[in-house]
Amino acid sequence: MLVLQATPQGSGSVCPGRRRECGFTLLELMVAVAVVGIVAAIGYPSMTAIISNSRVGGAANEMVATLQLARLEAVRLNRTITVCRSVDGVSCSAGAVWNSWITVADVDRDGAVDDILRVSNVPAAVQLTASPVIQNSRIAFRSDGLAHATGGSLLNAWVAVCVPTGGPLDNQRRISIGAGSRISTRSESRGGQCSAPGIL
Repeated sequence: MLVLQATPQGSGSVCPGRRRECGFTLLELMVAVAVVGIVAAIGYPSMTAIISNSRVGGAANEMVATLQLARLEAVRLNRTITVCRSVDGVSCSAGAVWNSWITVADVDRDGAVDDILRVSNVPAAVQLTASPVIQNSRIAFRSDGLAHATGGSLLNAWVAVCVPTGGPLDNQRRISIGAGSRISTRSESRGGQCSAPGIL
């Protein structure tokens, strides 16, 4: 005769055939820690590269969006719209390295800032440098949508966005302004380093 006997709840063995509860042995734990360490060592450089690439790409996109906005608003408002370096987010200031910049409108055409259309800045790790041909750290689009250099010729200049890093070699984006209005961007390899202001 087969007799089934119920086991009281909680009294069953967690590990069949053993008198104590299951768990990791010291050797198993050491192997798991070693595997996690290897995976982290392989993945960390890739994650650093992704973060650096995201920073430089985001800063470059912000500058491109600013220049496009300035050109379009200059035509729409029939006014000069200026993109200039700024340290306070209110007024234009001279300097080679742009940590922040503003887009301003000269409504009454007296050369002064009347309306601030956009305020932009980049993270501290990003270095943004304008080419020496950009006078007084300003890029001004006239009502015809064209930017001009000193002397009246159409502006041909660049703005370099760079992140110093040991990760990706293509750590710089060069934003070019050609013929006063054509805006293009390309990646450049700086070997993880950023050039001194005005030198590329």
